[in-house]
Amino acid sequence: MTKGNINVSVENIFPLIKKFLYSDHEIFLRELISNATDATLKLKHLTSIGEAKVEYGNPKIEVKIDKENKTLTIIDQGIGMTGEEVEKYINQVAFSGAEEFLEKYKDTAKDSGIIGHFGLGFYSAFMVAEKVEIVTKSYKDAPAVRWICDGSPEFTLEETADKSERGTEIILYIAEDSTEFLEESKIRELLLKYNKFMPVPIKFGTKTHTLPLPEDAPEDAVAETEEIDNIINNPTPAWTIAPSELTNEDYMKFYHELYPMQFEEPLFNIHLNVDYPFNLTGVLFFPKLSNNLNIEKDKIQLYQNQVFVTDEVKGIVPDFLMLLRGVIDSPDIPLNVSRSYLQADGAVKKISSYITKKVADKMASLINENREDYEKKWNDIKVVIEYGIVTEEKFAEKSDKFTLYPTTDGKYFLWNELEEKIKPNQTDKDGKLIVLYASNADEQHSYIQAAKDKGYEVLLMDSPIIPHVIQKLETSKDKISFARVDADHINNLIKKDEPVISKLNETEKESLKKNVEESIGDGKFTVQLEDLDSGDAPFTITQPEFMRRMKDMQATGGGMFGMGGFPEMYNLVVNSNSEFAGQILKTEDADEKAGLIKHALDLAKLSQNLLKGKELTDFIQRSYKQLEK
Repeated sequence: MTKGNINVSVENIFPLIKKFLYSDHEIFLRELISNATDATLKLKHLTSIGEAKVEYGNPKIEVKIDKENKTLTIIDQGIGMTGEEVEKYINQVAFSGAEEFLEKYKDTAKDSGIIGHFGLGFYSAFMVAEKVEIVTKSYKDAPAVRWICDGSPEFTLEETADKSERGTEIILYIAEDSTEFLEESKIRELLLKYNKFMPVPIKFGTKTHTLPLPEDAPEDAVAETEEIDNIINNPTPAWTIAPSELTNEDYMKFYHELYPMQFEEPLFNIHLNVDYPFNLTGVLFFPKLSNNLNIEKDKIQLYQNQVFVTDEVKGIVPDFLMLLRGVIDSPDIPLNVSRSYLQADGAVKKISSYITKKVADKMASLINENREDYEKKWNDIKVVIEYGIVTEEKFAEKSDKFTLYPTTDGKYFLWNELEEKIKPNQTDKDGKLIVLYASNADEQHSYIQAAKDKGYEVLLMDSPIIPHVIQKLETSKDKISFARVDADHINNLIKKDEPVISKLNETEKESLKKNVEESIGDGKFTVQLEDLDSGDAPFTITQPEFMRRMKDMQATGGGMFGMGGFPEMYNLVVNSNSEFAGQILKTEDADEKAGLIKHALDLAKLSQNLLKGKELTDFIQRSYKQLEK
């Protein structure tokens, strides 16, 4: 038997491990399962190249709880260790066996899935155990050995006859402050969280299986049952399989495996698969989002060689894709010693750029393959696309191929189609293209109808980040201006070659404007007289496009616009060619004239949802009195 001291640089390494090395004590199980997986995959690789002259078979990892003896045991059927290897890999903290293995077999082992990088994972056991025991037997012709340590730098190592099969058993004698890890429900929870997709089957207990009855069994025969291994993980999840071998049903099954409480089907998926200049696989799903920016984020899970790392993937996944769901797996993502937090470096940025490009390419292929289906899904995916246009320049550059612009009539245009459609009819005097849009088809119905009556197309742009999208489009495209349909009057935006002839002379116009200004007496309204068609509304309330846009930006947290408030400012556009304008001028009684103007203003306010409170009550009562007359 050998006794000795573990080769560490400080006496109190174990208290440091327990307190500082890992942020969450539950990580110990992930680390030990990862080590067991490494040991199994190492053996698989060595048998495949003929170096290990043993039968690989169908190995599994077993997790066992013994409440009576207060132990938790992890058993693998992998490569095992000799006494010399225990001395080397266990007694020298931070010397990584996986690291050495990969270096030794770097030409043949790069795809073997070896997980370990740091050599400290085993010692995480001491976060929850007062004593740890290793019983291991190498695949080589060497005796089994037993290693025991009670959390001090002292250990014992001796040969043992208690193990005849190759592999390693790690026995944790759980400490009094960690007895929760002796509960079956807790261990099951951790296995499903961290090891649900590990590449080696993990057994945790048994389950009952009913045997089929023979065909000639009597009617009253009772089927026998047997106990079989309860394999808790799926060693071959969808992202490890070639896309050509998967059906849509396979992807949906995997989605519900990831999110068992999510009953709504995703719209479509994107299968990521790249091996140069970095390794990355994964599957991303588009859920139905509609206009909801408050959907739960952090639903994308990050794995490293099928080991769960985190669901906080900011930095790896572009911000606009945080609304998606799914899995990303990459051995090239740099992690710290606990595998729990990402380190920002060049590899991460390249991965983020690749994912952005892959999503853009997928969008373009979807609309090309089935435009009709893509249009049906647009309202459920547009928030992601628009968010990407605003926040990711590379994505924005490609977005014209798959960004749709729906009209209030339910037609859908790509940008080049829209430009071709409206350019002949919707330009200002300088040749700038004027894009009219509505943010709420019901509230802005009268304005939409007025624009359509003049032959203009009105887009329906109603997502919560539209103000930012518009700003981006106006700065990235030449001679384009967006105007909400209830902003500055259309006649001021789109200049016609033949202006409408005025029915009033300048003196009459001055008198009309003075009458209106004196009657409304409200500093929020700037009165503007316009020579419009006689059929246009007598009074129309618009809001200066710039001011309205600033308020929208403020409401959606638009950077500097999220600070402070903006005053309520409106234009009251008076149609000087309307019959109502003539009626105002003809009315001699001052009170009657003021009443007409006030009533017309209230109607204009009502159309803009600006008539509220006492003003609305007074308007209704006044209207009833007029009906009685």
